[in-house]
Amino acid sequence: MPNVWSRVAAFTHKYPLSRGMLSYACIWPLGSCVQQKIQGKEKLDYWRALRFSLYGCCFVAPTLYTWMTIAGYLFPKPGLRSGIYKAVVEQFTYGPIAICCFYSGMTLLEGGSKEDAINETREKFLPTWQTAVCVWPFVQTVNFRFIPEKNQIPFVSLCSFLWTVFLAYMKQRSQEVDSKEEIGTS
Repeated sequence: MPNVWSRVAAFTHKYPLSRGMLSYACIWPLGSCVQQKIQGKEKLDYWRALRFSLYGCCFVAPTLYTWMTIAGYLFPKPGLRSGIYKAVVEQFTYGPIAICCFYSGMTLLEGGSKEDAINETREKFLPTWQTAVCVWPFVQTVNFRFIPEKNQIPFVSLCSFLWTVFLAYMKQRSQEVDSKEEIGTS
């Protein structure tokens, strides 16, 4: 087993993006499952968790890695001031795009139409972004200021666990509202 672990460690060191992908492939579905349990579901929707895993691993990790690389290039100096700049710029560049991609991407992964994806994004973007603006600048300032660059993606992955629970709640909330409206009109 130690040999396997050393190979995994060597691989993730050689390919740093893989650390984020592995983190998000585990943390995002866990966030979905925790949200389902908080919601009171006795039987977990594992297909939903799988969609969260695929989305976190294949979309969020690579785009976040790219953003972190660009941010490091644009703001190369370590320190509080640079961390604050990175966090603010992220909230007005990467953040809105990530939120739009989450709602539209997850809707499409659920089998929804392009129109469903657009409608859900319109409905959920603003409240989600307003919450993000209250949370992520603080988290990212800490990340950019105190966390070594090689560990920034895993750190953000851990912080995003709670964010993922929130996103899963927001995503589910719209589905519950839609279901109740359909029942009420029948």
